[in-house]
Amino acid sequence: MSLQSFFEKDSFPSNTSRGILAGFVAGLVGTAVKAGVERFLEVRKIDQRSAQIKVMDKFSTKLIGSPIKLENEGIVEQLVNLPLGATVGAIYGYGKRDKDEMNMLDGAILGATTWASTHETSLPLMGLDKSPEKVPFKTQAHELIAHVVFGVTTEIVRSYINDSLRNHEEEK
Repeated sequence: MSLQSFFEKDSFPSNTSRGILAGFVAGLVGTAVKAGVERFLEVRKIDQRSAQIKVMDKFSTKLIGSPIKLENEGIVEQLVNLPLGATVGAIYGYGKRDKDEMNMLDGAILGATTWASTHETSLPLMGLDKSPEKVPFKTQAHELIAHVVFGVTTEIVRSYINDSLRNHEEEK
């Protein structure tokens, strides 16, 4: 059996594999689009370090004895964001493994819940971000918008890749 015919089958292993793969790639694309949106929306103050940099700074200091250099912070932040976004996408793709149709509301919900579970709860609880009451409404709204864009992009790309994997043979 070829890999292509495996993905075209309608079975639990095929649907699961297709869903995870489509979600993984979609999460990467969604993360890249979110990073682009964040360049135009103020999601934190200029001098404020992101949670990703704070974590990686501690890791770098323990590993090599010095924090991350200022000029490397942008790339380090994306080295955290991309695998995290891909993982969220893969989990999302697994959850949608039996749903081939695109549903942008599902993507918006993915983005909003990702925002709520990070910026509104877990990051403040871990001391990596300010508590939501101390973050200006405009900043919170921008962060929410960026996350919703991540979720919607992830859903659009997931649906497209899932369709392409499932229907590749029909186009020939």
